[in-house]
Amino acid sequence: METILLFSIFAILLLLRVPIAVALLAATTFMFYLDGSFALWTIPQKIFTSLNHITLMAIPGFVLAGTIIAKGGIAKYLIESLRSWIGHVSGGLSVVTILACMFFAAISGSSPATAAAIGSIMVPAMIEAGYSKKYAMGLVASAGTLGILIPPSIPLIVYGVVTEQSIGALFLAGVIPGLGLTLVLIIYSIIYARIKGYGKLPKASMSERIKASKMAIPGAFLPVLILGCIYSGATTPTEASIVSAVYAVIISIFVYKERSLQKWKEIINESIGITSMIMLIIGGAMTFSLFMTQEQIPQMLAEKMLAIESLNIVLFFVLTAILFFILGMFLESSSIMLITLPLLLPIMITLGINPIHFAIVMIINMEIAQITPPVGLNLFVISGIAKSKLGEVFKGAFPFIIVMIIYMVLVMAWPDLSLWLPNRQG
Repeated sequence: METILLFSIFAILLLLRVPIAVALLAATTFMFYLDGSFALWTIPQKIFTSLNHITLMAIPGFVLAGTIIAKGGIAKYLIESLRSWIGHVSGGLSVVTILACMFFAAISGSSPATAAAIGSIMVPAMIEAGYSKKYAMGLVASAGTLGILIPPSIPLIVYGVVTEQSIGALFLAGVIPGLGLTLVLIIYSIIYARIKGYGKLPKASMSERIKASKMAIPGAFLPVLILGCIYSGATTPTEASIVSAVYAVIISIFVYKERSLQKWKEIINESIGITSMIMLIIGGAMTFSLFMTQEQIPQMLAEKMLAIESLNIVLFFVLTAILFFILGMFLESSSIMLITLPLLLPIMITLGINPIHFAIVMIINMEIAQITPPVGLNLFVISGIAKSKLGEVFKGAFPFIIVMIIYMVLVMAWPDLSLWLPNRQG
């Protein structure tokens, strides 16, 4: 009964458009008050202990680096370089958009940040080049989801904290699936663009290509720096996040000459806002999970699922995919992970599923959730940038959702896509 009441209050608050973190905290606080078995001071204590984790310090560093890239000139010059090399090919701007999202994802670790940074530049450019607005919006919203799969990834950091898995191993696990999904999106977008006869840009001269590439090299080096620092053992992921932010500041100020005080105020304000939102959601979700643990919900769910006679690894993946798809309609990825992982981890262990492989499958589920209404964050971002209805963005993204579901099934069936690099590191 308490469980039903908890989720009912949470659902009502979400329908009233209360922010997710506040809804989690409010529902949990009310249930603790009714239950009476916990003093209310337990809630701030739980929030503090859940955030007092050194690994979580990587989040503000990567968020700051991503914001600087979006507003400090790095994203602009990277896109110009890609456009000079392949923009003249039919469907070339689609490829430019996807590759730009891939590079940005490898720095920011955030899907909405990737969609916002690339979408503000590429949606108008694609429309001007003859692409339909619906297709352009759907492409950027979908490719922007690469931000949580290609390392560094903020949700992978959260997953590592909750499941006590190596962040470095999780980052390695995301490399091949991330590059694979990028390739799949590129192949689909080229075929679709050529069928529709979408436009080409004038072919750039070799001198223009060289000039654009020279300008992009300092920014394009950033993913190499981040991953090189982590996997060489020079830094931890947390330290690498600070290195990336410092490098981005230096490049923006001294290479791209972004010295406007107003611009840097915007960057700092946006970084603080995004980081605060993520941290508050983590605190709220961990408090939410504390009540569920007290009510032994994880144990009951594990018992019910394990009681299914036909339960095996395949059925478990199918059931969790459906669960994540439904939750993804209403919650963002970090919230889903923090709420569901304590429930699913015991079942995973019993079935012998590798937690690192499951992490990548779960992340691809979360990518699909980013472009699924009513709370697909990337849909809202692109809708705001393009000044279009949410439904139009979703119609453009729908074919990409089908492609991503097919790719997710491939990753489920082929664990080595996720585990080959982590196993080699071991």
